[in-house]
Amino acid sequence: MTTSRTFWTDVDSLVASSTIVVDRPRGSSHPRQAEHVYPLDYGYLQGTMSGDGQGIDVWLGSSGDRGVTGVLSTIDLLKRDIEVKLLLGCSPAEIEEIQAFFIRLKMRFVLQVRS
Repeated sequence: MTTSRTFWTDVDSLVASSTIVVDRPRGSSHPRQAEHVYPLDYGYLQGTMSGDGQGIDVWLGSSGDRGVTGVLSTIDLLKRDIEVKLLLGCSPAEIEEIQAFFIRLKMRFVLQVRS
């Protein structure tokens, strides 16, 4: 059994050893639903792999800190997949914006905020 502290340390290590690529800057439109605009920079960790075969998704908060503030697990019934998205340097208000974004996309999610 892995402790919560070890989980967060390992996730921090993964982020610290990866290059962050922002492919959907704040204010850009969702590729499949153009009426939905990204409230924060969104991208992925280069050289990693998520359940969809692409890099692990990340949301970048405005603090400039790249520490992991939370993990969001989403289910997309249209794509029929489940993904994990890391929240990096996100304030509580930014986390609320991210949740609202997924609600507007009609996606379900579970959020684990780092304590």
